[in-house]
Amino acid sequence: MNKNYYAILMAGGVGSRFWPVSTTENPKQFHDMLGSGLTLIQKTFQRLSSFIPKENILVLTNERYNQLTLEQLPEISEKQVILEPAMRNTAPCILYAALKIQKENPAATMIVAPSDHWIEDEKAFASDVEQCFKKSQQEDVICTLGITPSFPNTGFGYIEYNKSDALLKKVAQFTEKPDYATAKEFLDQGNYLWNAGIFIWSVNTIISAFKKFQPEQYTLFQAGIEIYNTAEERAFINENYPKAANISIDYAILEKSDAIYVLPASFDWNDLGTWGSLYDKLKNDDEENVLVNGKMLAENSDGNMVRLPEGKLAVIDGLKDYIIVDIEGVLMIMPKAKEQHIKEVLARVKKKFGEHYG
Repeated sequence: MNKNYYAILMAGGVGSRFWPVSTTENPKQFHDMLGSGLTLIQKTFQRLSSFIPKENILVLTNERYNQLTLEQLPEISEKQVILEPAMRNTAPCILYAALKIQKENPAATMIVAPSDHWIEDEKAFASDVEQCFKKSQQEDVICTLGITPSFPNTGFGYIEYNKSDALLKKVAQFTEKPDYATAKEFLDQGNYLWNAGIFIWSVNTIISAFKKFQPEQYTLFQAGIEIYNTAEERAFINENYPKAANISIDYAILEKSDAIYVLPASFDWNDLGTWGSLYDKLKNDDEENVLVNGKMLAENSDGNMVRLPEGKLAVIDGLKDYIIVDIEGVLMIMPKAKEQHIKEVLARVKKKFGEHYG
């Protein structure tokens, strides 16, 4: 296993579209959303540790999830959990993590990946990442994995690439979530991929990019280089991290760099962003209702996404295309067509019944 390979798991999000299972105190990456016996962060860690040394896998998360992370990933040490004292989007935390890694190993190449996605063919994933690792080691470039779109999804960002016979293709531009007509046009053109938020680069390349495109961020975090990976690091970060600009890695670096390459992924992928996407992932041809945990007797019902506590029985009659989620303290029954309103529903629930429900 290559000791210069590192990984950053992004595990600070709340995943409120998966309410009531995913909450501020216990978000979706720490749940077994698939009924597989492993939480999403555990599955992601397992996937990456097949080709990256476990001691080189760092988890970026919010301070409040420190204990959850250590409980669910007992193979990592406390120093592998990088805590954000304030919510500042993805750019500051990635720079901070890269500087820590560079100080430990200047020859490092790293992957930044969400901790809550589903990937079917893990060997294909490892092979794709290895290709990007090699290019990133050989050239001063940023690499990303793009997903071949299966329909004009308006919920994802898109990556336009220059058509060529090369495996890794030069990125022309990133586009934020388009409207339906634009997304359909992207698919018709044939040189657009979904942006999965998976990035690979050498630590030297990404730090140089910050120095060039985000000099204030670079100066802020570079000032702590002497104390990173020491006992004094925490105090420095607590004081300075909140001063960082709130900006995503996409806006900070990716949209400015002209040295980005994309590899069309050879694996099936799902971002597990909504109950509907979980339904699509778990649905099979024989059964139109999807059940995670518990037991179900369904009559005259199909297309339902049902999640129950272990051992609980649900009898469902006459429901079509509903989300039914039963957890301690909350029962949600909502049409799948309205799943994009879950965030608004949650806001109303907290306003009427208390913040502890979210």
